[in-house]
Amino acid sequence: MTEKTGLTYKGAGVDITAGNRAVEMIKPKVRTTWRPEVLADIGSFGGLFALDSGRYKEPVLVSGTDGVGTKLRIAHLLDKHDTIGIDCVAMCVNDVLVHGAEPLFFLDYLAVGRLEPEKVAEIVGGVAEGCRQSGCALIGGETAEMPGFYGDGEYDIAGFVVGVVDREKIITGRAVQSGDQLIGLASSGLHSNGYSLARKALLEVGGLSLSERHPALGRTLGEEMLVPTRIYAREVKELTSRFEVHGLVHITGGGLVENIPRMVPAGLKTRIQRGSWEIPPIFELIQKCGRVADAEMFRTFNLGVGMVAIMPPKDAEAAVDYLNETGIKTCRIGQILPGGGEVEIE
Repeated sequence: MTEKTGLTYKGAGVDITAGNRAVEMIKPKVRTTWRPEVLADIGSFGGLFALDSGRYKEPVLVSGTDGVGTKLRIAHLLDKHDTIGIDCVAMCVNDVLVHGAEPLFFLDYLAVGRLEPEKVAEIVGGVAEGCRQSGCALIGGETAEMPGFYGDGEYDIAGFVVGVVDREKIITGRAVQSGDQLIGLASSGLHSNGYSLARKALLEVGGLSLSERHPALGRTLGEEMLVPTRIYAREVKELTSRFEVHGLVHITGGGLVENIPRMVPAGLKTRIQRGSWEIPPIFELIQKCGRVADAEMFRTFNLGVGMVAIMPPKDAEAAVDYLNETGIKTCRIGQILPGGGEVEIE
């Protein structure tokens, strides 16, 4: 044994006691997300989830993983961390939703420079809120204290989701055909994409302040940039249960022009009708401050459309009316035509 005056883990920058306190603080929030299928309590080495196979003829698991990107920088600058976890869940969950999957459970990975239990509880509280909105259980995670790698106050977060769908109900885009209509479901704003360009345009080139209130935004720039990513779990469930859906697209990095073709078979193209939906003011502000070209805006940001459903004409109008009645702005934004995989903006 070494002398008591020797090095300790805490002296090297890792505080196990603080980690244990953080776990105790987040337990109540995590438990609010649990579904009946959850078997293990927090603190186990693995999360146990009993799949109710009786609900599915031929269950297929659908998984996804993602992070939040440089939106974290805005949270750090404003010292506001209670919604960033929602973004993490949303970026993962929305990706599995497009295949028609029901999100089942979620795990998070949080790496910090110095473990502050109160901040960890804030962040994971956001993760729990995202899981509640998604209907999935938060069954595990990891908080890694990494001094010397992340500075004090810095952190990164990633998430992992598993969902399930019957094999016969998997949405792949193979059913998409010429004449199908594109309906766009409104985003809540920037979501979690394009923040490197947004920060450069607004803060560096435009010289704007995060604390500055903009009449067009109706709030401060910082508040606008931290609006959580919309989670489309309820909307997708309603769409797929009530209407014929040939394809679903989560509009993330790459925007409409890069993401829609991923769900469109060969021999077809996408035509998007410019002006068919309202572009939120934050995007106009970015374009103006950074003198960003239209083409770059379309291939970087969602421009107010966070999810696109590709549907036969017979269902498209009814679906738009239904979703608008439920409270989410939805409109027809284009159509599928014969072509070579291109996206036309008219």
